[in-house]
Formats: sequence, structure tokens, C-alpha cells
Amino acid sequence: MISRLEGTLEAVEGMEATVRPAGLGVWYQVLVPAFEVDRLRSRIGQTVTLHTIEYLEGQGVGSSFIPRLIGFTTVQDRQFFSLLTTVDGFGNKKALRAMAEQPAVISRAILSADAAWLTKLPEVGKKSAEKVILELKGKVGAFLTAEEVKGLDAAAVNLPATGPVEEAIAAIVALGEGRGEAEQMVRRALSRNTGLKTADQIVAAAYGG
Repeated sequence: MISRLEGTLEAVEGMEATVRPAGLGVWYQVLVPAFEVDRLRSRIGQTVTLHTIEYLEGQGVGSSFIPRLIGFTTVQDRQFFSLLTTVDGFGNKKALRAMAEQPAVISRAILSADAAWLTKLPEVGKKSAEKVILELKGKVGAFLTAEEVKGLDAAAVNLPATGPVEEAIAAIVALGEGRGEAEQMVRRALSRNTGLKTADQIVAAAYGG
């Protein structure tokens, strides 16, 4: 089984990278997660190391199979993918497309039970998001730092009904978001930066500012 591949990155087409190991005279086509595509394109011509999973892909009605490689730039990313594919309905290719954000970002949404955010990922509908949260919420803490987990726990408490936090929620609702989504946006902003003091600061952080 091929568990690690090192060589020159020759091309990235769609979600497939072509890697040429030195001295072997062969090229490997490796499927990669969506969030890695742009980063790998910037490294064409360079030496890359991919931590891989090898599997057999069925063809037609399953009467024949061809070997496939899936590659990740870190072992932790490979571990997250393996965990995601334990959720019913998430096959290898669906999981790769759903990984449009880094595992730490997806893990934060899972721990926050933010189904609305998860539905923004490719291949993830409302039911799939709820299933991912139900099955993985207690398993994704390893993909976050202790400080991030602590921040999420703190942000999970009820938001105050008055003050800058409530003003920020009201402002986001006025911008067109639903109340529930606005609260989740504020929770995420506060979990990332506990130093936010004013409603304007919270709103800016909620929108990625």
C-alpha cells in the first residue's frame, strides 16, 4: 500500500494532481481535497510530499476496479478525511469535494453545531450537515488547539440579551441574515477573538473583517 508519495508536482487539473517521483520514470495521479487545489497549483514544478490513501474504485456496475490514490499535505488532513468518510453517505469523492475548507475550520463548525455553515460546503445538504454534527461532534476536537476548543465552549453559552453582542446580532439581521444564523456568526466571531468590545467590531469580525 502506498502511504506516502514524494516527487515533482507536474500538474493540477480539477481535483487531481500529477506527481513524478525522482528516478522511477512513472507519474502518479492523486486526488486531492478541494481546499488544497489552489495551494498546490502554486507549487507546480516543486517537490511535494503527499500522505496518501490507496483504494479501488469500481467501474460500471462494479464488475471491474481501478486503483486510486488520494493525497494530503499533512497526516492530520488525512486523518480528518478518514473520519469524515465514516459518516454514512460520504464516499471518498464526496468527502474530497466537501473539504472545501481546511479541516480545522470544518471542525469548528461541527463543534459549534453550526449546520447552516456546513450546508455552504459542496455536497452537504441540511440532513447531511445534521448527520455530520451528530456523528462527529465528539470526535473532531483533535483537529483544533486546546485554546480553540476552550473558546468554542465559552461561545456556546447563551448570548446576552443586551449590550454590544445583541446590537451586533440586530445589525446582522438588518443586513438580511436570519436570527439563528446571525447568532451563529456572532458566536464564531467571539470564539476567534475574545477581545471584541463594540457592536461594530463584532459585526466586522462576523463577516470576516
